[in-house]
Amino acid sequence: MNAQQFQPLILTVGFLAIFYFLVIRPQKKKEAQINEMRNNLRVGDEVITIGGICGKIIKAKEDYITLEVGSAKTKLEMTRWAIGSVVKKNESKSKKDESPID
Repeated sequence: MNAQQFQPLILTVGFLAIFYFLVIRPQKKKEAQINEMRNNLRVGDEVITIGGICGKIIKAKEDYITLEVGSAKTKLEMTRWAIGSVVKKNESKSKKDESPID
């Protein structure tokens, strides 16, 4: 067999490998990070939804969270997948004050 017969096959496999490493793999990695962020949401976290609504989590269930938004403290219930990013994580109240003792 000739090397020229395998050239189209080698090029196709090469392009598929490049496509996988440049597009699919980074996308799956980013998706895993987003899922981890959504699974670690806690009461008190300040978040931004995928629609641009900023609020504070006041209640967290398995699949749903309740946000408090605006100065009127309006409550919105939505699914976890609607959260786009966490602005500020809630600090644990079990942490001791780091100020020096006199």
